[in-house]
Order: sequence, then structure tokens, then C-alpha cells
Amino acid sequence: MSERLLKGIGVSPGIAIGPAVIVRSGLPDVPHRVVARQQVEKEVRRLRAAVRDVKRHIAELKARAEDRAGPDQARIFDAQILMLEDREFLTGIANLIRENHLTAEKAFEFKVLEVRDLWAATRSARLKERLADLNGLAIRMIQHLMHRADEELERISRASILVAREIGPGLTVQFDREQVIALVSEEGTKTSHAAILAHSMGMPAVMGLPAAVERIDAGAMLIVDGTQGTVLVDPTAEEIAAARDRDARRREMDLQMEAVVDQPAVTTDGQRIVLRGNVDLPDEIAEAREHRAEGVGLLRTELLITSHASLPTEDEQAAYFRRVGEAFPGHPVVVRTYDLGGDKFPAAFRAAPEANPFLGWRAIRVCLDQPEVFRTQIRAALRAAAHVQIQLMIPLVTRLEEVDVTRELVAEEGERLARAGIEAARSVPVGVMVETPAAAVMADRLAEVADFLSVGTNDLTQYTLVVDRGNARLADRFTPHDPSVLRLLKLVANAAQAGRQEAGERMRRDGIRAGVGVSAARPRLRDAVGRAARAAAAQVGDPPGEPRRRALRRRCRPCGALGVARARHRAVRARRHR
Repeated sequence: MSERLLKGIGVSPGIAIGPAVIVRSGLPDVPHRVVARQQVEKEVRRLRAAVRDVKRHIAELKARAEDRAGPDQARIFDAQILMLEDREFLTGIANLIRENHLTAEKAFEFKVLEVRDLWAATRSARLKERLADLNGLAIRMIQHLMHRADEELERISRASILVAREIGPGLTVQFDREQVIALVSEEGTKTSHAAILAHSMGMPAVMGLPAAVERIDAGAMLIVDGTQGTVLVDPTAEEIAAARDRDARRREMDLQMEAVVDQPAVTTDGQRIVLRGNVDLPDEIAEAREHRAEGVGLLRTELLITSHASLPTEDEQAAYFRRVGEAFPGHPVVVRTYDLGGDKFPAAFRAAPEANPFLGWRAIRVCLDQPEVFRTQIRAALRAAAHVQIQLMIPLVTRLEEVDVTRELVAEEGERLARAGIEAARSVPVGVMVETPAAAVMADRLAEVADFLSVGTNDLTQYTLVVDRGNARLADRFTPHDPSVLRLLKLVANAAQAGRQEAGERMRRDGIRAGVGVSAARPRLRDAVGRAARAAAAQVGDPPGEPRRRALRRRCRPCGALGVARARHRAVRARRHR
């Protein structure tokens, strides 16, 4: 069985069983053909007509995605539309036609290969992930220009599982849910556009599976487990029955949990567990409400910018934060400030390549070095906080100064909004996301300067065990239950209890939560409630007042970077203020 069990990255949960359809869609083989001088402008006109037709088709796919996954996810297709509206890109193709007498499809191929090589050579994980968008657009354009269709996809007549080297967002929504029941690809991660759409549509998906196209034969029966990130090839009747039984048990558990969703989350010894939502995508707000989440313990904000060509405005962010808060009246919404960097840099940022971006310029470091971007987000949170309960949480904290500087920025923006007569809160609670060993070891000091602590065990486990959680080869080594991780969690819990702070821990095995004295949990992991009820819980008290250490800090005059940001700021200041 070990040779038949393939391991990748689970990007959308669920189990699907069906035959494989192998999609080998690469760039079509375009013959090298030149045209007569008098035909050159005709080829340019063919290019422009194809651009109009493909834009119209992508708009149709966007409408279908909006219907199936929601308007926020549908905006993913804006990236491909923007490529077709890029004047420099299109002018470059037209110049190739005019200067070399190429056909429209050959000129388009040349230009796409040039851009693809540039993106592939960069160290930006975000640009590499957008290669799927570029390739999908190129295939669509060239096939249209050559009057070809994808015969493999046209043959889909029953519920099938798509297997490809990479899957773009268009392929995800092109078929009805009854035709394509799961996705498997060699490329991609949880932040890929196709993965985001699959998750929103409830379609199981496994990505990052090495050599999937070579290891899986067309028509082979597969069991795709998007929760575990596995694909079982040619399963036996017993294995199929076992998979269906697992899926049935999961569905039965869901129904059982639905039946008790209104009951309080209390352990057998009377300790109450606070259940809050973990919202990555806007469509998860309704799910968290349905499961009676007492607010949102983690509202990610990166998708406000990573799927768009420009930064969101203050008004857009304030409206979104308020919308989420109004969905949970009387309960807090914890907004995690931009966790940019690593694999999440938007097009609006121009960051130099880094040898190890996950240990480099990211998260709070980016925010403090880009104060105007950070201030905009802070002002949006303060404006929303005038109507709903908003808290801010800082990711990847490793130094006390990062908390102090953030609190100063919050105070300054609160005063600025008040002077301007804009309806906003003067301040909001500021917490720390403990996701590095440094923060865990310093949790007692962080508890003195933060209003609350929240442990992000994905990164904490990754950094503690030196295991890349996106590496399929090391998947069995990524264990949040490792004793070293549990000891760090206990340090955080002890620090929170000693400081009378609330510690919220976002962990896949919520039962450990109560055992280490952590008081928040995720409603999406409903089966964990039963385990938590059997554990010994230690309730943590309410936060006290806010005695704060203050330090004098100088500003970078050109852009206003404060304190701890200023030291790192020197390295980029010369370039930024030329």
C-alpha cells in the first residue's frame, strides 16, 4: 500500500472517490511561421480580437465563481483580466508581430515564455504561485488563436478527479460539481488561487504532490483525502469501503455536532471553553456563526491584498472589519495585522529577493518598516471599533519593542482620528501572536506589554522542530504534539495565568488546549470539543488594566518609521527616499 499512497499537501478538506482524468495541458505546440508583410496588421487585429474574446470568457468564469464561491473569491480572476489589460504586455506582443512578421499565437507564446522565465527565476514565492494564472491564460489565448480545444477535458462525462501538473482558477470552476469532485496537482499550496476556490466550493484538493501526472494513470481509481493530504491509487474494495466509512463517520459526527451546537462548551469539571472562529475567507463568516462561535479568534487580512493588484483603502478595510464584527454582536473579533512576506507578498509591494523569506522581512517587520500601510490598517480597525468589538493581534513578534511601537501607532492614529472628527475608537486591545520559540520563552515579558496572547502552533511547530510544514517529505515530522512544542505551550499558559491574561491557542488538537490552561478553541474543529471536555481545564482570568512601559523613540523624518523599525529601516531608507 505504501507505493500506492501518495503524500502531498491537503489544501481543501474532504474525501472523494473517483477515476482520474490526467490534464497534461502545457503550452500548445505552436509552429514557427512567418507571415507576409501585408498580413502583419491582420495578425495584430487577430491578437486584439482574441484578447476581447478571452476576457469575455474569463468574465463568465468569474461570474460562475461568484455564484459558487462568493464575490471575494471571484476577484481571483481579476489577475488574469489585468494581464490582458496590461498595455506594456500587449504592446510587446504586437511589436513582436510587426518586427518579426510572426503569427499572433507565436508572438504571444514568445512573450509569455519571457515573462514566465522572469517569474520562475525570482525568489518571490508569490510570483511563482501566480505562474499558474499566467500559464492558464497563455493556454487559453493560444488555443483560441489556433482554434483548438482541450480534448482531455471535453471527454469528462462522469464524476472525475482532475490530476495535473498545476491547476489554475479557471479549471477549478469550469466544470459542474457533479463532473469534477476533487483536484490533485504537482504544484500549488494553500494560498494558490485554485486552492482558495476549491476550499470555498467544498471540493477536496491535494496539491504539492510530486510527479502526480507520472505516478497516476488516466482512468485509475483514486481516493483523495484533502484533510490528510493523501491520494490512494488503485484502492481495493476494502479500502474504498473503509474510506466511505470514514467519510460517513465524519458526516455523522458533523450531524451530531449540529444537534448540540446550542449547548454550552463546558468541561465535565465545570470549566467553560470559549469557542471562537478562525476566518481565512469571507465565506467562512457564516459557517462560524452557524456553529455559534463567540466571535472570531483569528481574522486573517492578507487576502485583502494578495489576490488584488492594489492595496485596499482605509474605507474598504473598515467596512470589512465592521461587517465581520456585526456578524458576532457582543463578541470580539481579533484582527491579525498583515502577515506579509514569506509566500504572501502582494503585487503592490516591491521587495528584494531573500534567500530565506520565511525568516526574513515579513509580518510585523514589514508593517513597522512600511508605517503608512500599517497606519491605514490601524485606522480602519479603530473606525470599525466604534461600532463593534475589534482587537488587534501582531504576528511573528520576537521583541518587546515591536509591541510597544505598535501600541504607540494605535494611540497616535486614535488621536489623529479624534482631531479630524472621524467616528472611531480612541484605542483597541493589542495582543501578541506567539508563533516563535523566542516569543514563547519571553511570554512572561510579553504578557506585561500585551492585552492578550494567542499561540499560532503551525509556525511555532515549524520553527521549533525546524520542519517546513509545506514540505510533503517532512509531513510526518510536523507534529504539534511534540514534547518540545507542548513545553513551550505550557510556558505561554503559565505566563498568561501569572499575568492574569487570556491566552488563545489556535491548535489542531484542541484537547491539549484545556490541559495546558489555554481558554480559547476553534468551532471549525467541532470534534475536538469532546476531547476538551475530558481534559482538565484551567480557566484564565480577565485582563487587568494597562500599565505600560514607554520609551522615547526617534522617527525617520521622511516616512515616520518608529523605534525598533528604525534600525532595520536604515538598510532600505536610502533606496526608499532617493
